[in-house]
Amino acid sequence: MSEPTAASKELARCVEKLGFVGALVENHSDGKFYDDEQYWTVFEKAQELDVPIYIHPTFASEDMMDHYKGNYPTPVAIALSAFGWGWHADTGLHILRLYAAGLFDRFPNLKIIIGHMGEMLPFQLDRCIRITQQMGKNKGLREVWKENIWVTTSGMFSLGPLACLLQSTEPDHVLYSVDYPFSSNETGSDFLGEIRASGLLDESGFEGFVKGNAEKLLKIRV
Repeated sequence: MSEPTAASKELARCVEKLGFVGALVENHSDGKFYDDEQYWTVFEKAQELDVPIYIHPTFASEDMMDHYKGNYPTPVAIALSAFGWGWHADTGLHILRLYAAGLFDRFPNLKIIIGHMGEMLPFQLDRCIRITQQMGKNKGLREVWKENIWVTTSGMFSLGPLACLLQSTEPDHVLYSVDYPFSSNETGSDFLGEIRASGLLDESGFEGFVKGNAEKLLKIRV
């Protein structure tokens, strides 16, 4: 993403010649988020190819680390900047930045995937929607969340966040993900058992969650 024009061409090559079904990119390029229009050629190409872009957390840049340093050892600051908080908060913020910059007005059919039960956004969604109504975008945040955003569970194995996600998100935009090798398939399998027992999803919803929604989004068959 540090070379957006080349990245756009590589996305086209991977999809058209190698059979890729989308791309995963890190949440920033050396501290720069993609609301800067220099990066938008990648999103334009993704919409043209009708494939999703997965925006995945990455470690904070050197410039971003001051935000997480405090009266505690450096390893604690690194943890807070990453898996302890920052990965998720910064990725959620990134989606709001893309919205505020007008990305989804420019590319109304763009498909974006985010992980970890929505990177905190489902819990805050109604509040964010009210705030963004003042931004004057053609496409409201609720509409964007409904039409342009897909969410994976990705290493989160708790029923509470899943219940919140399902209450705020179209059921066919929620995708099961283990986040292997950072989380084990055994843990993921146990979580599926908890979901079945919880009644959060009926049989049809469960089948969509575990494979059907991904098949539709990625245009594949399991």
